[in-house]
Amino acid sequence: MVVVKRKSAAIACVSLLLQIGAPSSAQQAQPQPPQASTDAQAQSKPQASSIRVTSELVLANVVVRDKKGNLIRDLKKEDFTLFEDGKKQQISTFDFENVDQLETAGSAEKTVTGETAETAGPAGVLKKSDAPVMNARDRRVIVLYFDFSAMEPDQIDRCVESAKKYINGQMRPADIVALVSLSTNMRVDLDFTDDKTKILSVLSSYSSGSGEGFAMGDTGSAEGAAETGGSFTPDDTDYNTFSADWKLLALQSTMQALGKIEQKKSLIYFSNGISQTGTDNQSALRAATAAAVKNNVSIYPVDIRGLQAFPPGGEAQNASLHGQSAYNGAAVLNDLSGNAASQETLSTLAADTGGKAFFDSNDFSAVFTQVQKDSSAYYVLGFTSTNPLKDGHYRRLKVQVNRADVKLEFRPGYYSGRDYQHLNRADREAQLEDELGAELPQTDVPLYAGTAYFRQDDSHYYLAVSLVVPGSQIPFVQEKDKDNATIDIIGEVRLGDKGRVPVGQLRDTVKLAVDSTQQVRRKNVQYNTGFVLAPGNYHLKFIVRENQTGRMGSFETDVQVPDLRKAPLRMSSVVLSSLRAPVTNASKKKGANPLIQDQTQLVPNVTHVFTRDQHLYLQYEIYDPARGKVAVAPPATPVAAQPVGGAAAPAGSEGTKAAPQSKETRESIHVLTSIEFLQGNVKVYESKQVAATEITAPDRKAVVFQIDLPLQSLKPGLYVCQVNVIDDVAGSFALPRWPILIKDAAPAASPAAQSSSTSGSGH
Repeated sequence: MVVVKRKSAAIACVSLLLQIGAPSSAQQAQPQPPQASTDAQAQSKPQASSIRVTSELVLANVVVRDKKGNLIRDLKKEDFTLFEDGKKQQISTFDFENVDQLETAGSAEKTVTGETAETAGPAGVLKKSDAPVMNARDRRVIVLYFDFSAMEPDQIDRCVESAKKYINGQMRPADIVALVSLSTNMRVDLDFTDDKTKILSVLSSYSSGSGEGFAMGDTGSAEGAAETGGSFTPDDTDYNTFSADWKLLALQSTMQALGKIEQKKSLIYFSNGISQTGTDNQSALRAATAAAVKNNVSIYPVDIRGLQAFPPGGEAQNASLHGQSAYNGAAVLNDLSGNAASQETLSTLAADTGGKAFFDSNDFSAVFTQVQKDSSAYYVLGFTSTNPLKDGHYRRLKVQVNRADVKLEFRPGYYSGRDYQHLNRADREAQLEDELGAELPQTDVPLYAGTAYFRQDDSHYYLAVSLVVPGSQIPFVQEKDKDNATIDIIGEVRLGDKGRVPVGQLRDTVKLAVDSTQQVRRKNVQYNTGFVLAPGNYHLKFIVRENQTGRMGSFETDVQVPDLRKAPLRMSSVVLSSLRAPVTNASKKKGANPLIQDQTQLVPNVTHVFTRDQHLYLQYEIYDPARGKVAVAPPATPVAAQPVGGAAAPAGSEGTKAAPQSKETRESIHVLTSIEFLQGNVKVYESKQVAATEITAPDRKAVVFQIDLPLQSLKPGLYVCQVNVIDDVAGSFALPRWPILIKDAAPAASPAAQSSSTSGSGH
């Protein structure tokens, strides 16, 4: 049995355990291999199976015009031929949207994104609702998206005025409009409607103070920067990377919320540019464009800065520049390069989603005209790609019509989805973060968890957490003489009943290496960690992902850390275990984890399932016991090994013999404890009573009890384990109890099985 200790930020102690079933005390030193016949029987048992079928429909919007630019509206499905990367695709769905015929339009009363003016979550994710999906057939669906996060006050007024002009002068009866704004958070300010009065009312609520958001920071170089009187110019590269990702992820969230509408959606994106930092923002950019294509959204970015002039010395409202940039042309060149870089991201959003970008113009009405032109009448072709690979590569589309002298307008291509094997490191981290924030996370990998609290002082408690994953759920890849696998673990502790305030986080990658995959299938991978928390109600959530196929599992629960100052008997949780594991040299320091005593860690048994050849170890603590004059017996003469902290003698042993001295009376604590096993209303076993007269953990003012009970004298079955604790001086007591299951020990392995199986190890 090998236990691996780890250190990780935001956790006090971490350990990893591979255990075969529930090992006995003899197996702790030398794990025994499982019997071959047992494996064969396990493999012969029918296992539950499920069939999952997924099919991704790719939509292509096609506008067909004749030589004079007039729309052609009488084409059929048979008139179109669609190619992906040069390979012909079968068109499975076909539709024609004729927005010009308003009399056939559906109702616009039902909402799509839910209640209006709903604030997004901390990551800028739109809240999903169960509202009925709007019937948008033959309607022009337009989203006005205002990115106020880095706009100047005059830029905000400019884009709002252009939107008002469109509503008053250009809006058609078939147009339905929604308003979304992004400043310090993202808001759906108005759901889809054709009511001009409502739209103008929300637009009028936007003020020049709405731009309190994320402007670009300094680059760390004073050359060409404004002279502000400071001698230090900060480097905000990491901040700028976050700012760009934040804007792109907000866009992606909007695309996903619009996916419930089948028709083409046009998103007019008012912005003053998005500047990427090298290749660091490529993942977020690709995710945004892929979400737009998947949900049939075309983006029309508008650079609200309009046509700009770049004077060598900077604009009039800015301070003078550092260095010689203002005199050698470098300042103008830097301004032009920065402006082009910020527009490049907007251009990519338009090109990859079938929209059009509008730069260097002070007349913003052209974007509304273009949107109305592109979505007046169009064909929607749907197909399922014959390329099954989920590699995330760009796939080119080509549409042909069996008519001569026509002009086609369609999206040139799209990025395919990516499975786990094709995700890069940034995408894999984003996948874990998204799963942690998901309301309905995946459960492909079974995950179990248990918690226990121990007091450190009056206002801080150590919450021990154990995560258990069945070894059969982790696929291993053979490398040399060992099978290797890795699992990713991410977790979060949030304060309050609704869990809105994060107070602790966990992120770790665990590498496993064992000598036999067959051994692993009969083991559990147990990960032990802990958090230091104040008394209160908390919500815990953990995500585990195996890194071979990318399958994930989750576990979340509510935990209460009590304020023991209000309790009659101040007692910790009771930890039940079947294993004491030595800590590694790198983790000899006990730290805050009370389960580590004398370089040995008590490994919690989360399932409370034991075998008769095992020992049941219990650990619990009593805090601030009352002091008084009690009769104390002198120390006993040991005749058998006694556990640390005062433990009951094992069943069937003679325990300890008291010295032949009389009892003496002195002021001391007097805490009594014993263990009972019940079946129904019948007591089938009770351990000898243990008395504590001294504090064993002075730093925490605690009496630590560690009880060792062999289970061979108990018959297999379901029991209730009750812990009796009495503070004899204070007259208070506690009787916590738990159900436990005791099973027969597994038969010993045959010599043939021993020669083909070896004990596993974790790294």
